[in-house]
Amino acid sequence: MAKKLISSVRGMNDILPEQTPVWRYFETVIRQVLDSYGYQEIRLPMLEATDLFNRSIGEVTDIVEKEMFSFTDRNGDNLTLRPEATAGCVRAGIQHGLFYNQIQRLWYIGQMFRHERPQQGRYRQFHQIGAEIYGIEGPDIDAEIILMTARFWRQLGLDNLELQINSLGSTEARVKYTQQLVDYFSAYHDQLDDDSQRRLRTNPLRILDSKNPQMLPLIKTAPQLLDCLDTESQEHFAKLRELLDQTGIKYRVNPCLVRGLDYYNRTVFEWVTEYLGAQGTVCAGGRYDSLVEQIGGKATPAIGFAMGIERLVLLLLQSDLPMPNNAPDAYFILVGNEQVTKQGMYLAESLRDALPNLRLVMNCGEGSFKSQFKRADKSGAKLALILAEDELANQKITLKYLREKRPQVILAQSELINYLKNLD
Repeated sequence: MAKKLISSVRGMNDILPEQTPVWRYFETVIRQVLDSYGYQEIRLPMLEATDLFNRSIGEVTDIVEKEMFSFTDRNGDNLTLRPEATAGCVRAGIQHGLFYNQIQRLWYIGQMFRHERPQQGRYRQFHQIGAEIYGIEGPDIDAEIILMTARFWRQLGLDNLELQINSLGSTEARVKYTQQLVDYFSAYHDQLDDDSQRRLRTNPLRILDSKNPQMLPLIKTAPQLLDCLDTESQEHFAKLRELLDQTGIKYRVNPCLVRGLDYYNRTVFEWVTEYLGAQGTVCAGGRYDSLVEQIGGKATPAIGFAMGIERLVLLLLQSDLPMPNNAPDAYFILVGNEQVTKQGMYLAESLRDALPNLRLVMNCGEGSFKSQFKRADKSGAKLALILAEDELANQKITLKYLREKRPQVILAQSELINYLKNLD
């Protein structure tokens, strides 16, 4: 009886070799920009104590209530696969003394896990790149981090993104505003969908983030948080807007822009697109000045963002921009006796020593000239290097162009490195 095929877990996808060049291109561009702004990479564990997320994200959020992958290990410890990285970054900063009288600009990359309904660009295992700044409370760092994300899109060649900003104010302002929302939406309780009725009891601000079109008329006439801001938050937001205006960054103030995580305050922002359907947010960030203290450290101002790599890769693939591939530059065909294989191996390693950026595949597993030539063509290589017994005897090598109509070239083996070095 045939064994049942084992497939990947729902919502946890393989990234295949034909896809990884775009991922690597995206990650390389983002890393270069982060480096240019002076950010340092931090690598965090994927498993954390469940209580870290209960304490930071909030026990009445959708993530903690419904979406976390949590379990008890054999020692009886409650552990969770990280649904986001900010809490882990704060935990690491407190644990290793990174925040005391210091400014930290950190960035991370890795897998996150949420038990959501899989859909385009949103999966149960997904990848994020994010950055966090600790120790600066003024609006200048808010502006800088937004400007840095804008630079990401310019470097990637993406011009179909809109910046939306808002201010959530202080904790006290949010409490006051939350009560206004509860009073307002309670008067229309029967018109709320099931999600909004549940959020009215647990996290009323999230009603403003509803994607249900039937909820939009109620949301449009709801009280606005900007009208409830404390004076300091109003000034902070006004200065942020002045800085963005000065640098020419276009944005839209979205009074309904909130966060699903409880720890955010003051500035929040998102970059959104209409090209990915309902899941249009590709980068989201904001301030969380109370989070370090909430997790157990000393009060430390902080701001950061995270962006989903899957969604941005989809956006890149939908664009008309040229994307890299992983095809080799050259394929080494070896036809003949054992001495041909030995000399071919020596030549291949000599080329790799002299030309470290050369992508060279050497034929292994023998095969006729015809079969090896088919492999070379299928590999996508630009050039075939051919070493047979005649070439071996004369210390020559034959070069055949596979993607261009150019004449075949026969060179002395000693000339091969210089020829390839000057090849366009």
